Amino acid sequence: MNDKRPVNLDLTTIKFPVTAIASITHRVTGVAIFVALPILLWMMDRSLASPESFADFKQLMTSPLLKLVVWAILAALFYHLVAGIRHLIMDTGVGETLEGGRRGASATFIVTAVLILLAGAWIW
Repeated sequence: MNDKRPVNLDLTTIKFPVTAIASITHRVTGVAIFVALPILLWMMDRSLASPESFADFKQLMTSPLLKLVVWAILAALFYHLVAGIRHLIMDTGVGETLEGGRRGASATFIVTAVLILLAGAWIW
């Protein structure tokens, strides 16, 4: 019997490295963007249908709930964009080492946090 096999595969007890968290988050934000597409298309339709619908939509955008939804969508877009740029940089051979991957993942989180805060300041 092999005693080195994992006994417990409870994901809440496993400590993921920052690179795994960055990868999982990149995938989750991709799904979130896909789910948000109908909302974004509806918003674009309402803002472009007519001057009256634009005025109605502008009034609707004063709602804190809609501001929060837009902010969440922008957060997903920003993270996915920054992580995608990180992958493009890695495709050139930069940051492919274990330490480079860690630094790139950490930088992705930091840059995204700054962008999300700036978006929040712009929206609110």
